[in-house]
Amino acid sequence: MRYTHIKMDDKVVVITGAFGGLGPSVIAAFAQAQARLALADRNLERADSVLRPLALEPKRVLVRAVDLLDEREARQWAEAVLAHFGRVDAVLHLVGGWRGGGAIEDFPAEDWQWLNDALVQTTWHVIRAFAPALKAHRGRFVMISSTQAQRPSYGNAAYAAGKAAAEALTLALADELAPYGGSANIIVVKGILTPSMRAERPEELFAELTPAEDIAQALLFLCSDAARKMNGQRLYLC
Repeated sequence: MRYTHIKMDDKVVVITGAFGGLGPSVIAAFAQAQARLALADRNLERADSVLRPLALEPKRVLVRAVDLLDEREARQWAEAVLAHFGRVDAVLHLVGGWRGGGAIEDFPAEDWQWLNDALVQTTWHVIRAFAPALKAHRGRFVMISSTQAQRPSYGNAAYAAGKAAAEALTLALADELAPYGGSANIIVVKGILTPSMRAERPEELFAELTPAEDIAQALLFLCSDAARKMNGQRLYLC
C-alpha cells in the first residue's frame, strides 16, 4: 500500500504523539505529500533526529511539547496551531500505550488509570480542543485502535476498554462533523511494527503486526479527497 501520488497541497495536519513509535513514519509520509505539520508530544527528545533528515522549511512545521492530559494545554496547542497556520485540515491522534497480560482481578489499579489517561483522556482533550477547527474546514480526524476494542481478551481487558472508549468518542465526533463535511475514522491493527523493532530483530517475521509505513499510508488515504465520503468507519489493517 503506497499512495505516493496523494498530495496534501499545503493542508495543515496535526499529529499527536508525533515522536513515538509510529509518529516518524507518519511525519515522513505527510512531509513527502507536501502537508504543513503541527507536531505535538510530551517528550521532544527525538524531534531533531526525526525532523533533520526531512529538511523541512521552518515555516512548514510547528513543534511543541504538550501534555494532552491537561485540557488547558490541549486547547492552548490548538490555539497556537491556528495562530501559526490559520486553519486545521486533519488531526491524527497517535497517542497510545499498552499494559496488560494478567487476569482481570489481578490488574493493578495504577495501570488501569495509566491506560485510561493515555487512551481515553488524551482523545477526549484532543477532540474537544480541535473540533471547532475541524468543523470550519471539513477536517478529518483519525485515531489508531486495536482489534482488542471489538474482540477483547481477558489479559487485555483494561487496554480493550480504553480503546473501545476512544473509538466511541471518535464515532461520536464523526456524527458531529458530518453536517460540516468533515469526518472521523478509525484504523484498526493488532499491533504496530516500527522501523526500530525491525532493525533490532531483523530475523523475526512479525507476521501479526502492521508496518508503521503501511499505517502512515492509510492515514494519508483517509486525509485525501478519495476518502471524503468515508466517515465513522473502521479501516482494518490486520
